[in-house]
Amino acid sequence: MEQTDVRVWDPFVRIFHWSLVLTFTVAWLSGEELEVLHAWTGYAVFGLVLLRVVWGVIGTRHARFSDFVYPPAAVKAFLGDTLQLRARRYLGHNPAGGAMIILMLLCLVLVSVTGVAVYGIEEGAGPLAMLAGSSAALEEVFEEMHELFASLMLLLIVIHVAGVVVESLIHRDNLVKAMVTGRKHA
Repeated sequence: MEQTDVRVWDPFVRIFHWSLVLTFTVAWLSGEELEVLHAWTGYAVFGLVLLRVVWGVIGTRHARFSDFVYPPAAVKAFLGDTLQLRARRYLGHNPAGGAMIILMLLCLVLVSVTGVAVYGIEEGAGPLAMLAGSSAALEEVFEEMHELFASLMLLLIVIHVAGVVVESLIHRDNLVKAMVTGRKHA
């Protein structure tokens, strides 16, 4: 029996996703060694997040937050079902995937804001340039927070990728391919 594919992920969601993968990777790898590149890719990450938030309100069906943000009890139940290998298949994001998206977006905002603060303090540049000349203690606090949130983001990425693998295996769906083509089996 032949399966029918349906469009799930619109071009904006797919371009956003892979652009975020690229810009976050470059920002992470450039770190302190390539400060200007690090700053600009950090701005790009923040800009992408802002666009995704807007698209989460006005975008296509499966891109909207209303389609994939579930109450904590639904997320917990879904995770329990997943551990028992009997989780329901969702055409869009499942409850755990929706929760992960929200966590990742929030974490990226925190990484970006703390990074802009560090850039303002250290270089007297960027939107928070007025922080230049702040105390070394304040600079240290923002640097530590920036590194903490960046590390937390890496952890979320690892969990996200593991979730994609598990979901792909349980439901025999190639979710990476779906994020490239925009299509999933109906």
